[in-house]
Amino acid sequence: MDLSQFDANSLGNPNHNLFGLPTSEEDARLVILPVPWEVTVSYNAGTARAADNISKASLQVDLYDADYHDIWRNGFYMREVDKKILLKSDYLRKEAELYIDYISNGEEVERNNFMCRSLKEINEGSNFMINWVHAQTKELLDKGKLVALLGGDHSTPFGYIKALTEKHGSFGILQIDAHCDLRKAYEDFRYSHASIMFNVLEEMPGIEKLVQVGVRDYCDEEIDYISASKGRIITYFDKQIRERMYEGETWKKISDEIVAGLPQKVYLSFDIDGLDPKLCPNTGTPVAGGFEVSQVFYLFKKVVESGRQIVGFDLNEVGVGNNDWDANVGARVLYKLCNMFVANNL
Repeated sequence: MDLSQFDANSLGNPNHNLFGLPTSEEDARLVILPVPWEVTVSYNAGTARAADNISKASLQVDLYDADYHDIWRNGFYMREVDKKILLKSDYLRKEAELYIDYISNGEEVERNNFMCRSLKEINEGSNFMINWVHAQTKELLDKGKLVALLGGDHSTPFGYIKALTEKHGSFGILQIDAHCDLRKAYEDFRYSHASIMFNVLEEMPGIEKLVQVGVRDYCDEEIDYISASKGRIITYFDKQIRERMYEGETWKKISDEIVAGLPQKVYLSFDIDGLDPKLCPNTGTPVAGGFEVSQVFYLFKKVVESGRQIVGFDLNEVGVGNNDWDANVGARVLYKLCNMFVANNL
């Protein structure tokens, strides 16, 4: 269907694609790759099934966006969830749960052949997922598509970020997150969700700068890593942001400062747990504190207004609960990100 003739006031059609849009992959300006993976999550599971839940909830999203009017007419398309990846995630997740329980009791892995095999399988599985994501996203980028990634846990975008470095050379990352994700091989899992930014910085010299915003749950190891980064990592902790605002600074001033620390090309990595957990109660590792959705949207708007180019984004850690609340919030966050990304690249 020609989207120029599509009625934006109509009900969302479940027979159409994301947000009820009758878009094909071929015609879409933006293609979203869902990655149903949560092998190394260390608290709540469920995010591997976020894409289907968000897709369903997206039919309730009205298409009018006051900031980016009618951008959806350029076409957004989300690929179907790859069931083989999901099944592999489910299988390895069970292995990881046994392994985490084993080491949590202080047992020595080297003395247990089963646990040694499990750890090897899990790390090999993560490598498989990374290579799969890299191949899928590179193929789309080579076709001239704008590409976004929908997790899954926060380990999922590594292969996509790698593909973007191959295309763009260098850029910075703006990370919204309750966590630093700078741990080295957390729980012995090399590509843990808690290690995504450590791995990106260690393996991709093209990442000029990592600017983290909203962090409120972290360890000594991560603080030391930030301190030793010589300014390559700038972290805006939730506590510091709130104290600055309590003492009279505006979110505009802080947002402008955050944006000023970014290079010309920017990748957005949005872990939904960066929001107040009332908005994402079933995310993998919820933490008290966090942003309202409008605060994050305002920051992203400032990135666009600064003239910087957004090269890609991921949205991850959207949980699955007994109601559709997490998916509803996730769908609305995803819609804003899609509109902003395409508008920035017209």
